Amino acid sequence: MEEILGYKFNNPQLLTEALTHSSYGTTDEEGVRIDNEKLEFIGDAFLDAIVGVEIYNAMPAEAKEGDLTKMRAQVVCERSLAQVGKELDIGSHLYMGIGEEKTGGREKESLIADAVEALIGAIYMDGGYAAAADFVKDKFKSLISASLQGKLVQDYKTEIQEQVQKAGKSIKYIVDRTEGPDHDKVFYIRLEIDGEPVSYGVGKSKKEAQQMAAHKLIEKGIENVL
Repeated sequence: MEEILGYKFNNPQLLTEALTHSSYGTTDEEGVRIDNEKLEFIGDAFLDAIVGVEIYNAMPAEAKEGDLTKMRAQVVCERSLAQVGKELDIGSHLYMGIGEEKTGGREKESLIADAVEALIGAIYMDGGYAAAADFVKDKFKSLISASLQGKLVQDYKTEIQEQVQKAGKSIKYIVDRTEGPDHDKVFYIRLEIDGEPVSYGVGKSKKEAQQMAAHKLIEKGIENVL
């Protein structure tokens, strides 16, 4: 994994932790549960910062904050993270529970995206900001370039949000219900515009289910409900 990442860890335990999904159920010597969620929190923050700096430096002085924010969102969204993770073959290196693996966990975009964020967090904790920045600039280079050129497709939620706001309406994603145990939950999301249900989505995470609901609304034509 270090060869694929192009980074040698001083503390290999951080790499192991970054690749451990919560379904794996392992603990340290003190009985504390080990998974990648804490590192994911750190990685998410520094990914935003690093990509933000790259976009800021590449854009002209007159660029608007809203445009920069949109570009960054395109690069750090779950779909983009999963793309990077698949290119790095993260899925085959994850530690996960048997149940998660049997339900296709190694191919789930949400799990892969979370692991990429955790890896960024692990590299930051191990080697500092410069190491994390070098990794992000290398692995996200094509995505950042595509975003700057306007060639990166927006995530469905962002596309829906912009159109709804232009129409002066409100949008909400509501969890109708969840199914399954904590390590293998399925989320059922209802998308409402001005309090009216217009689409539904299902996924292994809230983000995934929300994206599905937004995608379905785009497919059937959001203009029909605005």
